[in-house]
Amino acid sequence: MKNGFRQSMAWLHTWTGLLVGWLLLLIFMAGTASYYREEISRWMRPELPSSMVSTDVAAQRAVHYLQEHAGQAETWFVTLPDPRNPAMRMFWRNPESMVKPPVEGERRRRGGGRFGDATVDPNTGDTLQARETRGGDFFYRLHFDLHYIPVLWARYLVGFCAMFMLVAIITGVITHKKIFKDFFTFRKDKGLRSWLDFHNVSAVMALPYHAMITYTGIVTLMVMYLPWGIKAAYPQDEAAFFSEAFGGMPEVTAPAEGRAAPLPIQQLLDSARAHWKGVDVSGFSVANPGAANAVIDIRQRDGKRLSIDTPALRYDMVSGTLLQESPASGAATATRGVMYGLHLARFADWGLRALFFLSGLTGCLMVASGVVLWAVKERPKHAKSGKTGFGLRLVDALNIGAVAGLPIAFAAYFLGNRLLPLQLAGRADAEVTVFFYAWGAALLAAFIWPKRVMWTWQLYLGALLFALIPLVNALTTHAHLGVTIAAGDWVLAGFDLVMLAFGAMLAMCGWRMQRWTPPLSAAEKKKRAAAVAAVEASA
Repeated sequence: MKNGFRQSMAWLHTWTGLLVGWLLLLIFMAGTASYYREEISRWMRPELPSSMVSTDVAAQRAVHYLQEHAGQAETWFVTLPDPRNPAMRMFWRNPESMVKPPVEGERRRRGGGRFGDATVDPNTGDTLQARETRGGDFFYRLHFDLHYIPVLWARYLVGFCAMFMLVAIITGVITHKKIFKDFFTFRKDKGLRSWLDFHNVSAVMALPYHAMITYTGIVTLMVMYLPWGIKAAYPQDEAAFFSEAFGGMPEVTAPAEGRAAPLPIQQLLDSARAHWKGVDVSGFSVANPGAANAVIDIRQRDGKRLSIDTPALRYDMVSGTLLQESPASGAATATRGVMYGLHLARFADWGLRALFFLSGLTGCLMVASGVVLWAVKERPKHAKSGKTGFGLRLVDALNIGAVAGLPIAFAAYFLGNRLLPLQLAGRADAEVTVFFYAWGAALLAAFIWPKRVMWTWQLYLGALLFALIPLVNALTTHAHLGVTIAAGDWVLAGFDLVMLAFGAMLAMCGWRMQRWTPPLSAAEKKKRAAAVAAVEASA
């Protein structure tokens, strides 16, 4: 604190941001893309239907499909279509007696063969033959699981980065005593001053969002980060805490008894809507289907509710009697549910979701400009010695590989979805491999040649790849702009148009980088002025 409180906060702001900045950029970019995970998943599976039937018709066809293909299952799980996801997703759990022992030398199926799943067209009730892909769920999982890192370590690492980000936000506010004036100040072509102005504007423009998304991100995994209170209060049975704090209705453990015809699914859904005063249904699960003691749990659609905790009702499927309702949450659990819901933004309509997305992009610019700003600030110090130190060279390489390289990886992931063979074994994993290979190549090139020309090449390459996405989509599928705009399918058309917009922005950045010349420092200006004066004097 020898330099004063504000100077100490500036030092802390710089280093908390720089040490985790490149990983934070990946987390921000993947998390921002997750706001449109359903739309991304739909674009990456162009075989999905574009039209959608009513919830009741879809539910009837789901029950009929499961009776035909999973009639002996112990439990059914059904997610009904909605405007963002026109397909039905269903899972079922088979009894142990139906599981065949693995053949010697044959790889055992995941889950031991007890589980089945299907994606069904609600318009026909038939299985959809859609391409295998992780879709937008890849970005959602990536932003807190980091894919290749063990899940536990990845979530600790992401939490560590989020805490550093929160410190950087607080110290940034303290450091900028003219924070509101800085919001309206941008001086172009001024070198370090321009980068600082851009960083300030991108930070202040969405400051409430940045603070909210960082803090709520930590809250989503608070039990993992701070487990000691649970261990003290529930030393023998931690599962009891989760059941009491977050648990909905208890799992049905009673075995199936006899056989009986269930009530029509529409009648049960109507009962749930009436109980919820008109709120629609998002899905249901059935325990002991076809048995005399079959029960159905009906889940409420998210709608405009902030909390992530979904209310549910349990009915006797034969008599239609309401057996149980999900218990009301306590104050602490309800608060956690709202914060979790704010982080995921499932409640947002199209306008609010777009605002969240733009705020997330602003966060990406804030992080990117912060790590670049450090390099711009350090470069004059190294220029005096006539050579670039290891630290600056490392930061330059990481900046190029993250800021310019990550867009290349995102574009390669989408192109891989269109170009990889449809029947390729492990196709979803192959798409993810394309993402990391593209990013790895960009990082390697940046470490080999961490110069300004590499910035230009990678920005232009990212622009080209994003511009190619709609073209490759038109050449490989029927869901191209010429069809989707005419049909008013703005989910698919909007995706292609956004890809073109990203390509144009990256091309503009590459053009600016190609033509950019660093402004003269005050010492260089004084030196040139002295040289000019000397020439004039001698003349």
